[in-house]
Amino acid sequence: METYQVAELSITQHDQTTKLLFTQAQLFIVTDTGYRLWYIDIDGMPQSSLLHAFNESSDLRVELQGITAGGRKIEGTGFLHPNVMHHAAAIRGDGELAGF
Repeated sequence: METYQVAELSITQHDQTTKLLFTQAQLFIVTDTGYRLWYIDIDGMPQSSLLHAFNESSDLRVELQGITAGGRKIEGTGFLHPNVMHHAAAIRGDGELAGF
């Protein structure tokens, strides 16, 4: 498993782009028997209304754009799973993550 710190992250859903605010975000890339899976854990999100909106929605699919702490640009599609109580979220990747 590879781990990368994420410095910037934005999501787009229904033509609306939102820059995510967070204290820490980590990208995890897992390679297993020829498959590469990825997900991003996001902690310290003050955007409570955004987390609540995803918590109440059945449409969790987002397009994401970001930059790792090392300066690598990333783009992909995933599903945002909010954790309202802990001011956190996880984005589970769906397909390729451009930049890796």
